[in-house]
Amino acid sequence: MDKISASYDVVVCGGGPAGFIAAITAARSGASTALVERYGFLGGMATAGIVAPLSVFTYNGEKVIGGIPWEFCERLQAMGGALIEKPLGNVAFEPELYKLCCQRMVLEAGVTLHLHSWLSGVRTTPDGRIEAILVCNKSGTEAIGGKVFIDCTGDGDLAAMAGVPMQPDEGKPLQPLSTYFVLSGVDTSTPRLQTAMHHNRQGVNCQCEEIRAELLAHKEEWGIPEFGGPWFCTTLQPGVVTVNMTRTAANAADNADLTRAECELREQVFQMARVLKEHFPEFSRSYVSAVAVQAGVRETRRIKGAHTITADEYVNAFRYPDSVSRGAHPIDIHVAKGASQNVTFLKTPAYVPYRALYAPGFGNLLVAGRCISADKTAFASLRVQASCMGTGQAAGA
Repeated sequence: MDKISASYDVVVCGGGPAGFIAAITAARSGASTALVERYGFLGGMATAGIVAPLSVFTYNGEKVIGGIPWEFCERLQAMGGALIEKPLGNVAFEPELYKLCCQRMVLEAGVTLHLHSWLSGVRTTPDGRIEAILVCNKSGTEAIGGKVFIDCTGDGDLAAMAGVPMQPDEGKPLQPLSTYFVLSGVDTSTPRLQTAMHHNRQGVNCQCEEIRAELLAHKEEWGIPEFGGPWFCTTLQPGVVTVNMTRTAANAADNADLTRAECELREQVFQMARVLKEHFPEFSRSYVSAVAVQAGVRETRRIKGAHTITADEYVNAFRYPDSVSRGAHPIDIHVAKGASQNVTFLKTPAYVPYRALYAPGFGNLLVAGRCISADKTAFASLRVQASCMGTGQAAGA
C-alpha cells in the first residue's frame, strides 16, 4: 500500500473551469489545498479542448455567475486574453493566456499544484469516506490524503472510483463528442461570418445558416462526414476563428471508445478544413493553425446526488432553500447521430442546490462541473463552462 506522501484540507481533482475555481475558493478561505491535473497546464476544456466562448455569465444584462469566476474573466481581459460581451454573457478568449491566468490565480491563492498527475485510484474507509487518492506521475504512484475531496474531472472519475451511484441513461444516447480546431487566414469581414461569429438571444454561438445549408446540400458530393453547426467563434486575433463542427457518437468514459473517437475526429478536422477552403470564399486562404489537445466531451457520468435537478425545476427556475449557483445557458442537446440539436431557451436563470453536489453516504466527497446530479435535460444547460465555474465555486466554499 502506497504511503501518503502529502495531506491537505481540500484535494481537488481536475484543473478545468470547475476545478481551478474550486481550488482558489478553498485556498482563499484558509484551507490547505491541492489541485491534481493530468496535463501540464490548467483550463480543461477551455484550453485543452479550445471550447469557446466561455458562456453564459449574464442573462439579459443581469450577472448570473459572479465572484471568483467573474474576477477571472476580468483579469484575463486585463491581460489581453479575453473579450467580455457584457450584455450577452459570453467571453471570447486566448487559450494560452487563459492557462497563464489560471496558473497565476491558483498559485497566488496558495494552492499546491500536482501537474502531469493522473488519478488512478482511491482509498476509502469502511464508512465510505475517502482517505486518499492515488495518482500516477513522473515520480511513480503516490497517495495524496485529504479531509475533503472535490471531483472536478468532468467525467466523475473520482466519484465512480469511490463507488458513488450514477444517474441512469434514461434510454437516450449520450451527446456526441467534437474536436475543436482553429483556422487562420480567414476573411472574417463577410456578412455571413460576421453574423455567425456574433451571438444572439441569450448568448448562444450562432451557426452559419448559409454555410450549413450548402454543406447539407452537398454532403455526399463533397465527402462530408456527420457534422454539427458549423459554429464559428471570434478570437482576439484578426482572421482567426475557432470552429466547432466535427462530431461522433462515443462514450468518453470508456477508454476504447474514446480512443476511437479521438482518431475519427482528428480525421474529420482536416476533412472539414479542406471542404471550407475549397468551397467557401471566406476560407480560400485559411489553414489549420491549431487542433484541440483532446476531444470536447459534452456528456458522460453524472452522480445520483442527494437531490437530482429535474428539467421541470430547471426551466421553471425553482428556487431551492440551499441554492448555491445558477445557470443561464439554453438547454442544448446535440443529437448523437446527425447534424441537428434541440435548443430550449430559458425564460429566466435557473438555480442549482447544494444537494446536487454530493451523494448520500459519501461524507467527504463533493462534485462540481459536468458530473453534478441532474437529469439529462437540465444537465444539457449546466454542462457549459460558466455554470461549471459556478458549481466549482460552491464546492470550494
